[in-house]
Amino acid sequence: MFGKLSNIFGKKEVIHEPISFSDLKVDVHSHFIPGIDDGAETIEDSLAMIAGMKELGYSKVITTPHVMSDFYRNSSEDIQRGCDRVREALLKENIDIEIECAAEYYLDAELMQKVKAKDLLTFGANYVLFELPFIGEPANFTSVVFEMQLAGYQPVLAHPERYGFWHNDISKYQDIADKGVLLQLNMNSLTGHYSPAVKKVAEEMVQNDLISLIGSDCHNIRHIDLMKRAACTASMHALLNKGQLKNATL
Repeated sequence: MFGKLSNIFGKKEVIHEPISFSDLKVDVHSHFIPGIDDGAETIEDSLAMIAGMKELGYSKVITTPHVMSDFYRNSSEDIQRGCDRVREALLKENIDIEIECAAEYYLDAELMQKVKAKDLLTFGANYVLFELPFIGEPANFTSVVFEMQLAGYQPVLAHPERYGFWHNDISKYQDIADKGVLLQLNMNSLTGHYSPAVKKVAEEMVQNDLISLIGSDCHNIRHIDLMKRAACTASMHALLNKGQLKNATL
């Protein structure tokens, strides 16, 4: 598909026609439940963001609040109640989009306990979304992944392109995928929103067929506007054309 040139981060880049979000169907990473993490603050925020997702063409969102032992101590019950509240508000406002909930689990001291107790919110085929600290790879990363798999969960690593400690070794992402971990890319990483370095790694991961899921990681309405830019990138077109994304199966 032909596009036009745009100067982004000092170099010319081809801007394509936007992909159709209706082809993705399902978003797998967002923060739409109000008041429980760093995403939506009010139910009005929730409705505005989800209405924006509907306008883009999504038919379903799987919202994933943070669960962190030292900061966002959200229980499964808290998240489900919050999701029910948002679902009721969507119905009241006639916003016709399906919503489910899971969580974005931080790999901390309590995650292994939750795995062993099988107290994890999942989506799809028992998928569990989890994230790492940004300062360095946890020493127990491999063991937690193994315990998840042993308990019958499918680990999904959130935004691996954002972990700077792996940026100098693209083979690390292949190693993780080879361990059976699905890699979930943040769509807005392809716009340079997080940094040029994150954008570069995200593009390399797409080129190397490492991405199984793509998510908005939407925290606020500004992220919706950024997604419109991401939709015009060559990498978004490549992801859809490769046919490897699992979003539409959820």
